[in-house]
This record gives sequence, structure tokens and C-alpha cells, in this order.
Amino acid sequence: MPHHPELQRLMDLEAIRDLVHRYAHYVWQKDMPRMIDLFRDDGRMAVDTQPALCGRAALLEFYGQMRNDSEFLPFVHNHVIDLEGDRATGTCYIDLRATIGGRSMIGSGYYDDVYVRSAPGAEGWRFLSRHLHMRYLVPITQGWAETQRDPSAR
Repeated sequence: MPHHPELQRLMDLEAIRDLVHRYAHYVWQKDMPRMIDLFRDDGRMAVDTQPALCGRAALLEFYGQMRNDSEFLPFVHNHVIDLEGDRATGTCYIDLRATIGGRSMIGSGYYDDVYVRSAPGAEGWRFLSRHLHMRYLVPITQGWAETQRDPSAR
């Protein structure tokens, strides 16, 4: 039985929010296979000006290597979603604590996302693409005030 359109819209919005929260949860848990399962098979991930990673195999390889020498603890919030049928776009903001190369880091930025409803017979929504824009990522002893004054310091 089909849902009332407004109920379906609310269910879709909540499912997309859950997708984003699960991504952050799996990063915290270092559960890369489950995190990668949140992407479509042809999903893409980009960070600032780096070339995008395309497909689950590339994502799994990248995140697997990153996990070995780093730890990322993201906090996502202020999630804005524009829903259009089986496709949606969204922006969510991230506060990040990380250990990279043995250094404590702090960062802030946002994700630009494209979400798509899973194929028929599959469950829920998936990322078609994520693009992470870091406003700053600095050693915690440095702080971030300097990067606010000098955009080239990012």
C-alpha cells in the first residue's frame, strides 16, 4: 500500500539523515566495508581539490590505507536536504577530531552530497557522491584563527 506523499517525504528525509549519520558512525568504528556499502556501486568521493575516487573498490582501498595510520572522529550537524523524488542533494557540516601522523588535529568543513534511492528491491538511500570541503584542518596546538585570515594557509 503506497504511503501518503507527505509521509513518504518525511520517511525519505529521515532515511537520508540516517545515511549521513551511519557514515560518520562507521568512520568512528573503522568499519570501512559497511561505510562503503552506503555508496552506490558507481559512487564518488572527493576531498577539496583532490581527484574524486570512483566506485566501491577505489573507496575501500583508499579508506583502508587511511585507516592504518590515522584516526578520524567526525561530528556531523546542520544537515540541509533538498528532496526531489528518487534523488536528493544535501549539505551537512562537520567538526572533525583526528590523529594524523601521530599529531592531534582539529578541523571543520562541510559535505556537498547527492543521494539516490536504491535500486528496486534494495533498501533505502545511498550516496551517489560526496564532496568534502575542509575549511581548516590544523594541529590542535596551532588553532585555526590564522587560517581564517589567510586563505592560502588552508
